[in-house]
Amino acid sequence: MGEEGKKIIITVLGHDRVGIIAAISACLAEKRINILDINQTILQGFFTMVMVCDISARTIEIADLREILNQKGQELELQITVQHEDIFRYMHRI
Repeated sequence: MGEEGKKIIITVLGHDRVGIIAAISACLAEKRINILDINQTILQGFFTMVMVCDISARTIEIADLREILNQKGQELELQITVQHEDIFRYMHRI
């Protein structure tokens, strides 16, 4: 498992189609980013997914990963966001 502070949260939103999980997972695997947890659902034809990923062995900077996933999102007509866990925790604290 990743150490504290060594995780990112990835969210994916868009119209459902075949291959979304495979495309995103392949991008992450190429950069040695491990998926720790994944939750996806389809709501009235809209695909939603949240992934928690371990970035401790990554081969890429987070800013570069955001750009790669942004490009993949444009190809697949998806909205993909990447947040470091520290930022996510700060934004969602009570």
